[in-house]
Amino acid sequence: MDDTSIIKLYWERDENAVRETAAKYGKLCIKLSENILNNKSDAEECVNDSYLTVWNRIPDERPDYFSAFLCRIVKNLSLKRLEHNTAQKRNPEMLVSLDELQECLPSDNLPEKSFDARLLGKSISDFLRKQKEVDRCIFIRRYWYSDSVKAIAEDLGVKEDRISVTLFRMRKKLKIHLEKEGFCL
Repeated sequence: MDDTSIIKLYWERDENAVRETAAKYGKLCIKLSENILNNKSDAEECVNDSYLTVWNRIPDERPDYFSAFLCRIVKNLSLKRLEHNTAQKRNPEMLVSLDELQECLPSDNLPEKSFDARLLGKSISDFLRKQKEVDRCIFIRRYWYSDSVKAIAEDLGVKEDRISVTLFRMRKKLKIHLEKEGFCL
């Protein structure tokens, strides 16, 4: 079933919407959540909570990109769960991927809040659209889907060093791009 039909089911308040969403995007959502949480049962719970969140939000919103809308909800709920879980322990892979991006992104704890998150997101999207497809894929897999460098390298059939170098170079380019766009770093 295509995304437009799934969204229509949500608008009609048809419970098949959740089943169709799970059938089409369930594996992607579980993988995304597991990459963040490193815990299958927590990931499954976050994904189920995500379906409820989508159910509650769709009547008010009609997302242009349903998969991105869904993944954003899964990621946000998983990060909240990670924050809750990290009171006792840490997920080093997720924390490393977030730390890697810290040097590229403006600080949001500045008193004057010199940037708007939507403008920052658009600027990052514009930057990524200008990159080679494989580099963009690597970047998104690492920083959106929280895939490990090892997993990305294995899937692409290259050495981990190549992935690490590509990510390092892209972070440098992103930093330069954001500075040119006027975002304080």
